[in-house]
Amino acid sequence: MPTNEALAKRSSASPALTLSPQIGLPVEIQLPLEKLYYWEKNCPDKLYLTQPYGDNKVVEYHWQRVADEVRRVASYLKSLRLEPGTSIGILSKNCAHWILSDLAIWMAGHVTVPLYPTLTADSVNQVLEGSRCKVLFVGKLDDWEFMRVGVPEQVRCLSYPLSPENDFLSWDEILLSNDPMVESPIRGLDEVSTIMYTSGTTGMPKGVVHTFGGMAITASNAALFYGINGEDRMLSFLPLSHVAERVIVELASLYEAVPVYFADSLESFRGDIQRARPTIFFAVPRIWTKLQLGVLADLSEQKLNRLLRVPVFSRWVKRKILLALGLDKARLLLSGAAPLSQNSLEWYKRLGIEILEVYGMTENMAYSHSSRKGDQKVGYVGKSNPGVTTRLSETGEVLVKSPGNMVGYYQDPVKTAEVFTEDHFFKTGDFGFIDNAGNLKITGRVNELFKTEKGKYVLPVPIEDKMLCHDHVEQVCVTGANLSQPICLLNLSLVAQERILKAEYKELLIKELSSLLEQVNSQIEKHERITCLVITKEDWTVGNGCLTPTLKLKRNAIDKKYCDLFETWSASGESVVWE
Repeated sequence: MPTNEALAKRSSASPALTLSPQIGLPVEIQLPLEKLYYWEKNCPDKLYLTQPYGDNKVVEYHWQRVADEVRRVASYLKSLRLEPGTSIGILSKNCAHWILSDLAIWMAGHVTVPLYPTLTADSVNQVLEGSRCKVLFVGKLDDWEFMRVGVPEQVRCLSYPLSPENDFLSWDEILLSNDPMVESPIRGLDEVSTIMYTSGTTGMPKGVVHTFGGMAITASNAALFYGINGEDRMLSFLPLSHVAERVIVELASLYEAVPVYFADSLESFRGDIQRARPTIFFAVPRIWTKLQLGVLADLSEQKLNRLLRVPVFSRWVKRKILLALGLDKARLLLSGAAPLSQNSLEWYKRLGIEILEVYGMTENMAYSHSSRKGDQKVGYVGKSNPGVTTRLSETGEVLVKSPGNMVGYYQDPVKTAEVFTEDHFFKTGDFGFIDNAGNLKITGRVNELFKTEKGKYVLPVPIEDKMLCHDHVEQVCVTGANLSQPICLLNLSLVAQERILKAEYKELLIKELSSLLEQVNSQIEKHERITCLVITKEDWTVGNGCLTPTLKLKRNAIDKKYCDLFETWSASGESVVWE
């Protein structure tokens, strides 16, 4: 990874950016709209966005087309004569129009409010009412019929070409009936650019306010730090409403003119990633685990190990797997939002894939910590990014001062004051440990700590990480507030769920999980030891409310779902219990 001195250099493809040698922050920065105008003028024919439409139809957007459509939609938004700085929502899965409408909202002088495409109607209503949205772009969605009742009557809805059937004014109609906006406005550094809502792991999502200056600094530093350039390619499939995808994919691609490809659907994902052949690929742990299990479903762990030990086969097998994953051209692989298990990190490393763990939050624009290539410490999220200062509080909470730190929570000065120290460090809500080299290890959330019947505190994440070392354990939740000892709930992989229909495999799995439980219990404190592993019938998903839109566990929802059975399972005397 580049040093601060290296960060001061830019490619000749874009204007110079001067960085402060003390803290690595830009002294003169370009704002997002300025980057759009630059590419519009200097490389109008360069490919930017590639949007699949199903049935093998693909539409390409070069910078000239991007700018033209953004200007026409901005012209329409200006015609609505909304008060400057009005909140305008985007409710859609990722697609080219998500980015185009974001830029159009900014060009028209307004504020973007992204909504997760998996929200319930109640959550849609809370976000739109809470942020005072006047307009909503409705795009690719699976459950629009259930979500639409959450849209307040006064909100004007507009539709993308890929929207569910509706009677809203469409994107194409807007393009046909509006001339491109002639002006090229520059928004102020301190103007609000977006209100991004947290995923709500512990309750009601909070509206995080960011400015154009904060976005510009974050995007510039992230692009320079990771060495992102116009020769790279990205696949956008994690929600653009999530801060990490917005920074790594939307903003970094905007700043460095990186071509972005979109996935059409879950079913077409393999073909979409093969089309993109991304050089930069960002995913959350659950995606990395699913990719790993997909490989192991076709090639057993035992057979893979045998082939990798034979030099004549090893290189061929690695290449074949990378081609199948669509990652044969990838040079930068990132994982964030939750810890990636040591087992998965080491499994990918054996294939020649080094996944760098990153750490950040909506509140600091995901610009906080990252592992470095060739210097990754397993179990740690890396060192502070350039310009970021980190320390621990007296209780061990991670405190971060980042150039991406938010202005505050929307219309909530009390909560804002609660999460900042007097010297402007953000209280992350995570417990952590920093080693002598400056590597940060996240040991759990402050609000995930629970107390057993014996009055002893248990931090679940470190125990869960140990449980995830089994190939067919897909999701884990250690819980048990007020029980004598904790219990551990498990989701099995799809492959394991299919295999346990055979009695012999079920018996083998029980033996393996019992052995795993014994092994984990021998490595943790006596009061943390797990009484039983419970294999649940139903997978935890966003749809059943057990996962956030960013695929994190909603522990309070899981506890509520199973709490009536905790004591029965705990007293069963079995090491492995089936729901």
